[in-house]
Amino acid sequence: MKLKANFQTFMEYTFLSVLGSLGVSCYILADTFFISLGCGANGLTALNLAVPLYNFIHGTGLMIGMGAATKFSIYQSQKQKKEGNVIYTHALILALVFSLFFVGLGLFASYPLASWLGADAQTLEMTNTYLYWLLLFAPAFILNDIFLCFVRNDGSPKLSMIAMVIGSLSNVVLDYVFIFPLDMGIFGAILATGLSPLISISILLGHWIQKKNTFHLEKGPIQLPFLRQTLVIGFPSLVTQLSGGIVMIVFNYLILGLAGNIGVAAYGITANIAFVVVAIFTGIAQGVQPLTSAFYGAGELAKSRKMLRYMLAASLVCSMLLYGLICGFAPWITAVFNSENYQSLQQISETGLRIYFLSLPFMGVNIGLSLYFASIEKAIPSYILSLCRGFILILPMAFLLAAWQGMTGIWLIYPVTELLTTLLGIFLYCAQKEKREKKSRIFM
Repeated sequence: MKLKANFQTFMEYTFLSVLGSLGVSCYILADTFFISLGCGANGLTALNLAVPLYNFIHGTGLMIGMGAATKFSIYQSQKQKKEGNVIYTHALILALVFSLFFVGLGLFASYPLASWLGADAQTLEMTNTYLYWLLLFAPAFILNDIFLCFVRNDGSPKLSMIAMVIGSLSNVVLDYVFIFPLDMGIFGAILATGLSPLISISILLGHWIQKKNTFHLEKGPIQLPFLRQTLVIGFPSLVTQLSGGIVMIVFNYLILGLAGNIGVAAYGITANIAFVVVAIFTGIAQGVQPLTSAFYGAGELAKSRKMLRYMLAASLVCSMLLYGLICGFAPWITAVFNSENYQSLQQISETGLRIYFLSLPFMGVNIGLSLYFASIEKAIPSYILSLCRGFILILPMAFLLAAWQGMTGIWLIYPVTELLTTLLGIFLYCAQKEKREKKSRIFM
């Protein structure tokens, strides 16, 4: 079926992708809500200390899934079916390698890792429990991310969305059952989270059972170029998630010095709402990716740019709506996670929500541009944007603004960083466009 470059096609892919991406983001949000009720502020702090490892695992899955599935779409549009099968096979090889690493980390290093992340005597046991089981479930998270990307790029965005949403809803239900009726505490929370991708994968198997898949395992030796293609194209997706984890570690360290465990718990509320927000922007960008990659592979660059315009417009509209909702409901959002009614937690979190999410319009543009560059195999500008918003700009800003303005500076870090990255992204896009136009004039 030939794809059409119209708004209806854009909405079909992005709407389903956003719903599915929201489902994945709710893994941690559901944990945050139920842990805050069942384990109090210390449980919320423990979760926030452990969550960076989820970013690393999810980022690894997205790197492999987005990288391989993007190349798969390009191969499909060029009628290179064997190469599409080879890239899928190599994605599974990478999944095995990274899964072994994370499982080994859980089996042999969860306690020292929990201490290194900042857990103290009050939170060490809960942090270790969450980390240990999170790492053991890493293979399920990684495979789920890969299968979701391939099924979506193989013409079944609806099934991909259904799998993600049902996986997320099962997490919410299991969280409640394990934490309250079964009184399993924080172990119940991570058990529910770990079972969710397994449920999602079981639904995705329908793509194979109904024989709709056009990708298969391909026998043969490991070929380094295919591994490199996957990692190069998918790297920005890893950086987006990895940076979130590293930034959370740095923020936790700075906040512990400024406001203690209550400050970390307040940041945990904001950070977990941010998971949902980032999921919306990522869902829009990932939904467009199969379209931009297919048009690019077919040599229809104008249609790829049209999809980019739709994506940026949708992100900006969503950012305005989301900021209005977050500001309007900031007291209620905080109260939902403040089961022990700490006044200091309420005040810090409300202020944080209103300042932190000034970053929304810039965040949407940056995520969209980064994934757009990756989807048309322009790795360098994609890397630059991902690294700037993930490491190069945000880490110096964190120490500078925290030292200058304390907790207010903490909340300002993201808006300032995302704004600067957006300006850089606009420059890179214009430079890339001008380069293409010069090249086309030479060959006219």
